[in-house]
Amino acid sequence: MSTIIETDRIILRRFNLNDFEAVYEFNSDPKVIKYTGDLILKSLEEAKELIKNVWLSDYEKFGYGRWATIYKPDNKIIGFAGLKYLPEMVETDLGFRFLPQYWNKGLATEISPEIISYGFNTLNLKRIIAIAEQENIGSNKVLEKIGMKQYKVADYEGDDIPYNWYKVDFRHYF
Repeated sequence: MSTIIETDRIILRRFNLNDFEAVYEFNSDPKVIKYTGDLILKSLEEAKELIKNVWLSDYEKFGYGRWATIYKPDNKIIGFAGLKYLPEMVETDLGFRFLPQYWNKGLATEISPEIISYGFNTLNLKRIIAIAEQENIGSNKVLEKIGMKQYKVADYEGDDIPYNWYKVDFRHYF
């Protein structure tokens, strides 16, 4: 599979069905899933379904989606990073999710500006948003550090949990 984005430590590429064991590893970890609103994967079969029904489907429908994040020093898929189109809001969301042993290494801060640049320069997006639970201090710090601006606090899809909503507009990013 071809590389979409590469930095010193990270390669982003599209997921494929052969990634199911790695997807299971990070999506079955309660610490990884804690602030996502997603259910913990219970089987390798669920990981295959997630790849097929979400990421591969997003690539086909919208031309982009979350990408497999490979940590080059370990040559290992450690999670995902990338953009996701949210049709119910007509917005594109920046997101990242990594195994806990890769937290606090600056990886999300390293890759997120590259993802934003890709969204603006390659996909011709005009705005990118990000949504993080207020309790998720790490993600909120990353979003602020990379220059996204908080524009509201609100729940997400009526779940009564306070989220910080961030945005970056093309004309203010470069």
